[in-house]
Amino acid sequence: MDEMVARERLTAERAEVVQLLKGAEAAAAADREVESGPGDYADSAQPLTAQGMDEAMAASFRNRLDAIDRALKRLDAGTYGRSVRSGEPIPDGRLEADPAAELTIEEARAR
Repeated sequence: MDEMVARERLTAERAEVVQLLKGAEAAAAADREVESGPGDYADSAQPLTAQGMDEAMAASFRNRLDAIDRALKRLDAGTYGRSVRSGEPIPDGRLEADPAAELTIEEARAR
């Protein structure tokens, strides 16, 4: 994959994931407030469940941000498009599907 295209895609995805993370963190905070405040819930676990789901989504977004940041660092270092494990080239098709891919398909399957 062309490095300029990869950088543009990663930068755009990063901005999107940052917004999604902010939303998930705000929702989790709101769920915590509902849990600690007065309420009339038929299921008292509802706010706790919602908070857990929001926190899990936030963790997933943080992991994706980390992967994107690592890919941007590889672009800066000139190692983008190569497996972080073996140094083998990552096929363009895999990078098209996931510009932050760190492993070849075979390595990811073995993992």
